[in-house]
Amino acid sequence: MTVSFGGHRALDGVGLTAEPGRVTGLIGPNGAGKSTLFDVVSGLRRPSAGRVVLDGKDVTRMGPARRSRHGLARTFQRLELFGRLTVRDNLLVAAELGPDRRVAGRAVTGILERLGLREMADTPADDLSTGASRLVEVGRALAVRPKLLLLDEPAAGQDGEETERFAALLRSLADDGTTVVLVEHDMRLVMSVCDHLHVLDLGKIIASGAPEAVRQDEKVLAAYLGDA
Repeated sequence: MTVSFGGHRALDGVGLTAEPGRVTGLIGPNGAGKSTLFDVVSGLRRPSAGRVVLDGKDVTRMGPARRSRHGLARTFQRLELFGRLTVRDNLLVAAELGPDRRVAGRAVTGILERLGLREMADTPADDLSTGASRLVEVGRALAVRPKLLLLDEPAAGQDGEETERFAALLRSLADDGTTVVLVEHDMRLVMSVCDHLHVLDLGKIIASGAPEAVRQDEKVLAAYLGDA
C-alpha cells in the first residue's frame, strides 16, 4: 500500500502478511510509517494505492466500525480510555457492541481475570498507572473478540515485571489463534515474543524475517538498532 501526504510518501509500496497464531512485529525509527500503516489497516486512513485483506475479504473500502465487526481491533500509541469510567465499564463499552449483550458481562469478567485487572475493576481509568491503562486498552480491544489485534506500543510505561507478564499474554493470545501485530520499541519484548519481524524506514520495508536474522541485518543496524 501507498499513502501520500502532498509530495511526501508516508508509506511507499509497503506489503506484508500477518498469520493467525503468530505475533508479527513491526519496528523502525520514529516517523517510519508504523502508525500510518495501522491507520490504513484499521480503516482510519484510505491508502493512495493498495488494499487491505482481512481473513480473505477485501475490506479496503470499509470504515473502522465494519472492519471491527469483521474481527479487527487495535490500540493506540496515545492512550484512548474513557477516563471517568471504571475499568469494567471501559471494557463493557466494547463488549456490548457484540451480537449478544447478555454475554458481555461474563466476557468482561473473563478478560479482567486474564489481564490481572480484577482488583482494579471498579477503579476509574483516570486513577490508573500508565502500565495498567495500557492493559485496559488491550482488554477493551479483546472485548470485541478480534481475529486480528493491532497493538501500537502497548508496553510503553510498563515496568520490567509488567512487561514480562505482557509478553506471556501475547504468546497466549497467539496460541489461541489470534493474529497479533505488534508495534513496539522495547527490543527485549520484541525479540522474546515475535515470530516474524518487518522493519520500516522512511515508509518502506527494509527487512523481514525471523527476529535473530533481522537483528543482524546491516540495513536495520544502520537505520534503527545501531551497533548491537
